Parts: sequence; C-alpha cells; structure tokens
Amino acid sequence: MPRVKGGIVTRKRRKKVMKLAKGYRGAKHMQFKAASTQLFVSYKYAFRDRRRRKSEFRKLWIARINAAARQNDISYSKLMHGLKLAGVDMNRKMLADIAYNDSKTFAQLAETAKKALN
Repeated sequence: MPRVKGGIVTRKRRKKVMKLAKGYRGAKHMQFKAASTQLFVSYKYAFRDRRRRKSEFRKLWIARINAAARQNDISYSKLMHGLKLAGVDMNRKMLADIAYNDSKTFAQLAETAKKALN
C-alpha cells in the first residue's frame, strides 16, 4: 500500500498563504516559508494597529479642536470644561468635525463655554 502524501491539501494551504502574501517585497512573496512568517507578523501588526488607530484619531480630533479653540481665544482644556459646565454633551469627533467644517458654529460653542466658565 503506498504512503499518503497529502499533496492536494498541502498545495491548497500553501496557495492560500502565497495569495495573501501578494505584493510583499523580495522572497516574502515567492517563498512559502518567508511568506508565512511575514503573514504572521503582518497579522500581529494589524491586530495592534486596529487598537492604535483609535488613539491616533483621538489625537487628531484634540489637535483640531485645540487649534479652533485658540482662534476663539480659549484653550482646549477650558473649552472642554466650559462645555461640560454648560451641559453641552458632544464628543470630540463631532466637535472636531464642526471645528474643521463650520467655524461659525464652533465660535458659538466657544462663546457658550466662555459664559459657562464665568
């Protein structure tokens, strides 16, 4: 009785890895061992960066709000505290969008925060 080599299963698994490794540089898109190692690292980066992306966006929103706030003569921290005191419940994503796209509305929000602080 001949031995079982599992050629079809192995080829299918390797083709799947090589398809995912398309576009990698050097041996990483041609050799199975290099490709599978790189895929493992790539998945690690993807997992980590899905979480990191959230903090990156928060940093961007804070930078945009701060820039717009300072144009309206108030610091970021005072603006956020003033809005909280005034009862304006708006997240940083929405505030950043308003600061970026609608400066008049943001100026009104800044005035609301200033009044609440005084």
